[in-house]
Amino acid sequence: MTESKVISFEALRVACKNCSLATLCLPMGLTTDDVERLDDIVKRARPLHRGDHVFRNGERFHSLYVVKTGSVKTYAPSTEGGEHVLGFHLPGELIGLDAIEKEVHVCSATVLETSAICEVPFSRLVALSGRIPSLQHHIYRLLSKEIGHDTEMLLLLGKKSAEERLAAFLLSMSKRLHKRGLSPTDFYLSMSRHEIGNYLGLAVETVSRLFTRFQDEGLLKVDRKHVELLDLEAMEALVARAPVGDRRQRMS
Repeated sequence: MTESKVISFEALRVACKNCSLATLCLPMGLTTDDVERLDDIVKRARPLHRGDHVFRNGERFHSLYVVKTGSVKTYAPSTEGGEHVLGFHLPGELIGLDAIEKEVHVCSATVLETSAICEVPFSRLVALSGRIPSLQHHIYRLLSKEIGHDTEMLLLLGKKSAEERLAAFLLSMSKRLHKRGLSPTDFYLSMSRHEIGNYLGLAVETVSRLFTRFQDEGLLKVDRKHVELLDLEAMEALVARAPVGDRRQRMS
C-alpha cells in the first residue's frame, strides 16, 4: 500500500507553548504548567476559507477567538441594509470581546483569506483566570486595548481628512505586521478597496484615487493588493500634519 499524501490539519496542530504567536496571545509570566492548562482548553486552530464566518450577529456568545493565521473582518449591519466594517484582525489578535456583556454577538466576523482560528471557550477561560492572576490581568488589558482602539477610530473618522485616514490605516497595518515579525513596508492587503473605504468612511473611488496619488507622490508603490511603503517618515508626517522638508512641501 502506498503511503497517503493527505495530511490532516490536526496533525499540524501546535500547542500554545510552541506557537509562534505565544508572545502576542499569552500574558507574560505564565509558568509551563499554566501554559499547559491554558492549552488544554483551547480548541485548536480550525481552517476557514474566504467568506466563512467565525460567528454571526445575533448568535449566542460561547467563546473568544484568536486569529492564528490569515485575517478576519468584523462588521455590523448598516442602517442602509449593507454592512459597516468595524475592523480587520491579524494573527495573534482576539475577536469576540464585544459579546461578553450581553452574551450575544453584536457583530459578525468573516475571514478574508484562508485562515486558522483558535477557539477559547469563555466559561473555561474565566474559571482558569481565577486560578492564574496574570491571565486575568491579561484579559483586562485586552478589554482596555479594545476600548482604546474604538476611541482612536472615532477620533480618526471625526477629525482626519480622507488622505490622513488612509495614511493612518496603512501605518497601523505596518506597525501591526512588524510586531508579528513581518515586513512593515512590503505587505499584502487581504481586504478590498471597498472594505477599506467602508472602514474609513470613504467612498471606494476616493480610496482608489488616494492610492494613485500616494504612488505619484512617492509615498508607496501599489499593485492591486500588494503595497510597498516607500517613505514611512513622510506618511507619519502626513497623519501628524508635520513638515518633513522640501520634498514633503512639494507633495502638498
